[in-house]
Amino acid sequence: MLKTLRFPLLLLAALTSGAVMFQAGASAGGQTPAAEPRRVALIGASGNVGSRVLAELVARGHTVTGIARNPANITAHPRVTAVSGDVNEPEALAKILAGHDVVVSAVPFRNTDPETLIGAVRASGVRRWIIVGGAASLLNAEGQRLLDTPALAKFRESPEPAGGARFLDAIRQVTDLDWTFFSPAVNFAPGERTGRFRLGGDTVVTDANGESRISMEDYAIALVDELENPRHIRQRFTIGY
Repeated sequence: MLKTLRFPLLLLAALTSGAVMFQAGASAGGQTPAAEPRRVALIGASGNVGSRVLAELVARGHTVTGIARNPANITAHPRVTAVSGDVNEPEALAKILAGHDVVVSAVPFRNTDPETLIGAVRASGVRRWIIVGGAASLLNAEGQRLLDTPALAKFRESPEPAGGARFLDAIRQVTDLDWTFFSPAVNFAPGERTGRFRLGGDTVVTDANGESRISMEDYAIALVDELENPRHIRQRFTIGY
């Protein structure tokens, strides 16, 4: 996990100029009419992010195949089928994914080969794919990747942030899948489900204190909003307070 980024307040307007404010009732995060239920394959359903995405999906009436190496760790629910799956076993994974409307992957990049996972999703025949991305590949106000800034120099070779950047580079070459790469804020941790957040594109979103942060619960709201009402096909987008 990367530590909280603080930016000079003079850069705040530039950093957030493309951000759009959302809140429950204005976004799809709770008070809009229910979307048509989807059959969702969620890879990494037992993890910190995946478990929150799972909770948001079932709360909105979707049916989920939760995939994890240890399916016993997936939260039980009548609309959840827990199965064993591994991103490093693409043929078996493709068979699990087949027949769903959407694939969501919430797996660590340090253990994931981009081409292997892309190949598994492609072989499954499922076209729509939302990827829980990383923050290190976001841009600052000058258009520089956060991973390339002096503040994050020590993370440059770390498996997780570097792996996330490689995955984004790889998925941007894919034109036969309707993918979305959803980067969280830099400070990304369990917290409160507020339903209030801002969305941006490739530039990091910061709050009034110059911090880039979002709870996993609010991130899950925005991810399922995107699943129900796609706005970022073959794009990366981000979130923050």
